[in-house]
Amino acid sequence: MKKTITISTFSKSVFLFFTLFFTAQTFAQEATSDLKYRRSSLYTLMISDESRKFSNVIQESFTGSPIPDKFNNHITTQRKIPKAYDITLPKEELSDAKEKSISEYFNTNDIAKSMVAKWFNRSETGGFNMDLIAERGSYNATDLDIKIAKNSERGLAMVADAGEELIKNTFVVVNDFKYTNKEEVAKKAKGFLSAISAVASEVGGATVSNVADATSEGVGIVGKGYVIKTTAYLYKLVWNDEVAAIFYNDYWTDDSNLDEEKTKAFEETKVFTLELVGVETAWADLQSTKFSKKSGEELISVATIKAVDAVIAKLQRKYEVFRTKTPLMSGDPISATIGLKEGLEKGDKYEVLEQVINDEGKTVYERLGIIKVEKGAIWDNRYLAEEENPSEVNYTIFKGKKNKYFSGMLIRQID
Repeated sequence: MKKTITISTFSKSVFLFFTLFFTAQTFAQEATSDLKYRRSSLYTLMISDESRKFSNVIQESFTGSPIPDKFNNHITTQRKIPKAYDITLPKEELSDAKEKSISEYFNTNDIAKSMVAKWFNRSETGGFNMDLIAERGSYNATDLDIKIAKNSERGLAMVADAGEELIKNTFVVVNDFKYTNKEEVAKKAKGFLSAISAVASEVGGATVSNVADATSEGVGIVGKGYVIKTTAYLYKLVWNDEVAAIFYNDYWTDDSNLDEEKTKAFEETKVFTLELVGVETAWADLQSTKFSKKSGEELISVATIKAVDAVIAKLQRKYEVFRTKTPLMSGDPISATIGLKEGLEKGDKYEVLEQVINDEGKTVYERLGIIKVEKGAIWDNRYLAEEENPSEVNYTIFKGKKNKYFSGMLIRQID
């Protein structure tokens, strides 16, 4: 029977000493775009169904678009999951079938293990190192020396800190896209309101008011363009004390002193898993009249990217564990480079956080106050917003106490 290992026991096998090289004062001295802060990490995939119309355009648009800059890119292997379920199943059974097929793909292809391997920069020969963790966690890589940290409680605390702050906040989002040609749907309906209702019904989950404004000029306008809907499945990498201890004790080895038994044990292990956090849907509705110079395929591409941005924003709003931190750009006015792309709405509340290191050497965040999104001051940073809604403003303004917050402090949405 395998003995349960705790974080304290693996310190005898692997000791890693981290030294933070940044402080809140360093934040204030850097340009906002260059700020180093600990982002969550994200791997995005999509369900591939070659039988769906324009599937190739959607796939190319999805795989060619970057991971949102509020996340670290943690893509490891493939971006597409082959469809492995019966689409004719009843709605309540179809959802379960999709989740089951995604889980089977994860297990068969060792996706969770590949994500752990990326975190520890596994080499072709099987050795690990801490370079990526040092880079993303803003630790000093020169202090990642096992010998220096031997029997060091602080070194042990830094290992746990990295796990809590970085590895534990690693996510996977799987998108299942649906394409709708509004013109084809609208032509089948009679009358303006019928056309809107038909499009809303075809998209699924959309409301009549969202599909088209009631002041539009009839079916001729309502039925122009494309809708891309995505159902997104959010997963989180399971990384806790037990999993971490097993990794450091049983699998950790480096290229300078390679242990072939541990290398083989890692390759054969099934200890790493992904857990489902939740599911959300979102869609992007593009009127071809707004992009008259773009082809149909270009419109589908734009809608695909917008749908992905929209569903990530909805997942963050719904699931607290998925919410990211963002640095303030300025304290006067209180502003940050997030906006409609992240789903901001007037009155949304954000806590302002100060990052500090406690006596144990672990990172903690202390709330300094609460700010709210200012009415009429939300930045439109959605994809191609410069074409749809040109503006010289490139930040959102928040209401809050003056002379209290400064550039580089972190903000995070709260309910």
